[in-house]
Amino acid sequence: QVHLVESGGGSVQPGGSLRLSCAASGSFFRINDMGWHRQAPGKQRELVADITSGGTTNYADSVKGRFTISRDNAKNTVYLQMNSLKPEDTAVYYCNVKSQIRWYELAVDVWGQGTLVTVSS
Repeated sequence: QVHLVESGGGSVQPGGSLRLSCAASGSFFRINDMGWHRQAPGKQRELVADITSGGTTNYADSVKGRFTISRDNAKNTVYLQMNSLKPEDTAVYYCNVKSQIRWYELAVDVWGQGTLVTVSS
């Protein structure tokens, strides 16, 4: 099983920065893609950014140029550096990984518990 622990959420003023972290632990063969989604009140969950095990990144248009996703494969940890934050970035941010529990199994989605990011003056 894979267990995800997120940290780094909080409150910040517009224009500020936050860094989210998500560490995967447990018993598994491999972590493949890692990423961050978010869900604002009254809205559907959306992809913010993801990164492959090889380092290829993908971003939502709304965060391009402001957010940077990275990962440390040795630590099974993914990060999201969020700069120039806007009130519309306010949401619960969820870590997501695709993990192979055993080498012969397909990867499965695992979600973190979510961390709240509030951008307000």
